[in-house]
Amino acid sequence: MKQLAFPQEILLAEPRGFCAGVDRAIEIVERALQKFGAPIYVRHEIVHNTFVVNDLKDKGAIFIEELGDVPPGATLVFSAHGVSRAVQQEAQARGFQIFDATCPLVTKVHVEVAKLAKEGYEFIMIGHKGHPEVEGTMGQLDNGIHLVDSVADVAKVQPTQTAKLAVVTQTTLSVDDAADISAAIKARFPQVREPKQQDICYATQNRQDAVKIMSPQVDIVIVVGSPTSSNSNRLREVAQKLGTESYMVDNADELQPQWFEGKARVGLTAGASAPEVLVKQVMDRIKALGATSVRKMKVAPETVHFPLPKGLRIDA
Repeated sequence: MKQLAFPQEILLAEPRGFCAGVDRAIEIVERALQKFGAPIYVRHEIVHNTFVVNDLKDKGAIFIEELGDVPPGATLVFSAHGVSRAVQQEAQARGFQIFDATCPLVTKVHVEVAKLAKEGYEFIMIGHKGHPEVEGTMGQLDNGIHLVDSVADVAKVQPTQTAKLAVVTQTTLSVDDAADISAAIKARFPQVREPKQQDICYATQNRQDAVKIMSPQVDIVIVVGSPTSSNSNRLREVAQKLGTESYMVDNADELQPQWFEGKARVGLTAGASAPEVLVKQVMDRIKALGATSVRKMKVAPETVHFPLPKGLRIDA
């Protein structure tokens, strides 16, 4: 049977795109701009998406990495990834008006680390070196937190004691990779304390589950997300590991027509920091290549909503 030359159908993952933590972080910056006027300073990209960051820049947000670049008395927002205690203390000492857009699920990990550290625990953190969320979580303590990025790293960890050892995880990892690393930690340190609820966030889990169900049903998977987005990268990897050709694009302009030659069905999803407008543009481009139908694939409902900080609520 002759293969179709161009895509016929798009299988659209649900859920996809923005999660509650990303929604909240973007709204914090937009509300701060409305309430206090431009400029509003944001430490690090509020979320890892080029379109979102550029949109907020156009509205008057200034993104910085060093607090020394923020003028005295300015309004400062911490990104959704969270910050170290040192950054928090420096920002307070400089007298900025601070709004913390750290995802509440990341804050939950920070609270757990602080609580267990007081009880004398050391930590093994599963995460990617250099990622701002990892730097923020590890920066909750001066020492006693060891980073592992792979199963091989587990053998190199040298805690000062093993009686009180706990695992924490970056919230945007591959669920399967984190499980493999956790198993290696448990095998080496059988007494290790694991989180009561897993640290990987519900949105990361749901989006990866959707890709796992979708991948065997399609010829190619397209993930909308920026190169710096951890959870978007993981979605592409999940599809790839299942043997489905997959690509990640920041926007519709990055789609290559040759990817779709001979591919009858396209799977489409988006990372938790990618806005729906980009998904629609990608979908329109795939339709222009020949796709005539779109079928939604619902995996899990998402009803989570996080409240805004006090000073930004409508009733404030």
